[in-house]
Amino acid sequence: MKRVLTALVLIPAVVWLVLFAPAWAFQLALAAIGLIAFWEFDKIAEANGIARAGYAGMAAGLALMFAPLPEIVVVLVAFVGMTLAMRVANLSGAMAAGAAFLLGVVYIFGSFRCAIQLRGINPDWLMFALLLSWAGDTAALYVGKAFGRHALAPRVSPAKTWEGAIGSVAGGILAGWLYAHYRIAPAPVAGVLAIAAAGNIAGQLGDLCESAMKRGAGVKDSGSSLPGHGGWLDRIDSSLFSIPVVYALVAVLLPRLGYVY
Repeated sequence: MKRVLTALVLIPAVVWLVLFAPAWAFQLALAAIGLIAFWEFDKIAEANGIARAGYAGMAAGLALMFAPLPEIVVVLVAFVGMTLAMRVANLSGAMAAGAAFLLGVVYIFGSFRCAIQLRGINPDWLMFALLLSWAGDTAALYVGKAFGRHALAPRVSPAKTWEGAIGSVAGGILAGWLYAHYRIAPAPVAGVLAIAAAGNIAGQLGDLCESAMKRGAGVKDSGSSLPGHGGWLDRIDSSLFSIPVVYALVAVLLPRLGYVY
């Protein structure tokens, strides 16, 4: 019940922010979620025995989200992470600390920068990217329960099956095609189907990657701020992978198919 109630609050809020909110409200909400998710990521890193990035990582993340010339910001973030890593008590952990600093910033805030860019092209494309994971998760749950026989990644997430993963791709493609048909009509069908499949698969990989980090740290959830869902990182792990993939394909693939923004 907690999971359902949380979803009933979150989904309308997300739809409003993505499709109808002014840019400043959308970006402010995204920054807040990014900071919480990064704090949760930092806790997972600490549980893995890696020094936390702390407020410096959060500041670097906001810079990557909003500063111009993101390619330069990424390089500078790497420099900052490596420099701060020298403070660890045991220098054998310096490389891991610097790497985790950069990973957390790019993984969360880099993806959110892509969300801002994708919304700038068309808010419906961002909604499309989110829908791929939402619909895919639902399809995977029911297909996996009914037909799941073969484990997908038993070391990482024992409950997931290949049958559920295939159901997720099918559900994501169907939902993406329906949404694009009614909301992004000029988009070529072949491109929409390809982007939906790629975005859904990326989202499933994102979910597995976060599960691997949590399992390595010996924690079940990234946090407890969302009743029934765990933490914010648990809720957005799929989208952190699907959004950049959809953005890249919308920006690069569709123009080659004759799609004009």
